[in-house]
Amino acid sequence: MLEEKASIPVVKEHLELILQLQTDDWWQDVTLPMLEGVRKKLRPLIKLIDKQKRRPIYTDFEDQLGTEQTIELPGFTPPDHFERFRAKARAFLKQHQDHVTIHKLRMNRPLTASDLAELEKMLITSGVGDAAAIQQATTESHGLGFFVRSLIGLDREAAKKAFGAFLDEKTFTAAQIEFVNLIVNHLTEQGVMSPSLLYESPFTDLAPTGPDGLFDATQLDRLVAVLNEVEKTAFGG
Repeated sequence: MLEEKASIPVVKEHLELILQLQTDDWWQDVTLPMLEGVRKKLRPLIKLIDKQKRRPIYTDFEDQLGTEQTIELPGFTPPDHFERFRAKARAFLKQHQDHVTIHKLRMNRPLTASDLAELEKMLITSGVGDAAAIQQATTESHGLGFFVRSLIGLDREAAKKAFGAFLDEKTFTAAQIEFVNLIVNHLTEQGVMSPSLLYESPFTDLAPTGPDGLFDATQLDRLVAVLNEVEKTAFGG
């Protein structure tokens, strides 16, 4: 079809190649660089072919599948297996907050050994994770109850109730109450809290020297004791 357009200067320029391509000899021992060269030379000419003369070409090839391989893609890091388990566990637990064991965790009620066994069974039978993932979660979080509560958080009212007796002991300043509210916020989101976090942001944003600058030694001991009590309810026994 391009040969028929030989009167067009840009086609005439490549006419010798166009004629050669129509012979069997040119295709003998053809190489990839040869084909690439033809492609680059002819691609701007294809638009000159009359559309009504373009004939469809049908192929009938059978795919040949090779051996499966793992390919590392530059710049793309697949999500860690444990992180996928964590995400699936969070979604599952959020959907089953009314389950008695999960409800106990959210409401800061102590767990039993049977509660922990039920939690593990739920996660496995639901397909959320296998025994290895649950064991890793238990080890890294220092307890399955801690792991689960870190995903679902603590009910805000339950967190406030945990500090109710502490706040009733005496009249606190506005800064002290705000500091306790920060703790409640953390527990609501994270479920558990190490006392060491009291010396990090956002707590040091309010008290740069830590809780020691707001509370006396007795009060601070009581504050830490409440955090330990909250942690203990998720431990199970």
